[in-house]
Amino acid sequence: MKWKLNIRNEIKVAAALVGISFLIAFGERKQGGSVCNNILVEMDNINENHFLDESDVMKLVENSGQTIKGTGIDRIKLKAIETKLKFDKHIQDAQLFGDLKGNLIVNVELRRPLARIVQQDAPDAYIAEDGVIMPVSEKYTARVLLLSGGFMKKLLESEDLNKIEEGQQLLEMIRFVNEDKFWKAQVAQMDVSADGRVTIYPQVTDQRVEFGKPVDIENKFKKLMIFYKKILPTRGWTKYERVNLEYEGQVIAE
Repeated sequence: MKWKLNIRNEIKVAAALVGISFLIAFGERKQGGSVCNNILVEMDNINENHFLDESDVMKLVENSGQTIKGTGIDRIKLKAIETKLKFDKHIQDAQLFGDLKGNLIVNVELRRPLARIVQQDAPDAYIAEDGVIMPVSEKYTARVLLLSGGFMKKLLESEDLNKIEEGQQLLEMIRFVNEDKFWKAQVAQMDVSADGRVTIYPQVTDQRVEFGKPVDIENKFKKLMIFYKKILPTRGWTKYERVNLEYEGQVIAE
């Protein structure tokens, strides 16, 4: 009797699995064969960076060279549209898929800006969290660290800080500043010379901070913090015009 009961249970389980498989297959066939009735844009923008909005993304999709509405979702070249969307430097990732109601879902993730490149003789640009350089937007201005200097031309030519060693080092320094609440508030602008040496212009104090190459970053900022906490309170906040952190184990103030 016990043996018969087990057989019945196995039959029930097998029947349930067959039913689930049928429903999945039916759903996939229905989705694949459905006609696109509408396009829905979803913006993954947890950092509230409004370089693009839903209407901008919709225009990119509609100008993809394909007829979207009225076409079977399985006949739309979704990967080609994703590639076109990601060609816009403000967009970090894009995924397209159809739902059972005939909607084409366009999910877009925007890049987060960490710094703004400012130039007198050329348009500004932003450096994103992943190192990609993206253009400014007329719709939105991000309040971020400013970068200037002769090295900016080389950065702009690279289009991505990860492509050059000096760019990688500078990106590491920018990330360090942004991840520390004190330094993010204190470091207003960094001027990078053509040979890659960084000069910091603080938000509060008047001293020009000669940081040197963006290497040994944490130790240099530790030295600067000691200068702020132990030297300036006793000597006066306006006594020194420049601080040099380039040399190991010492701080030069004049």
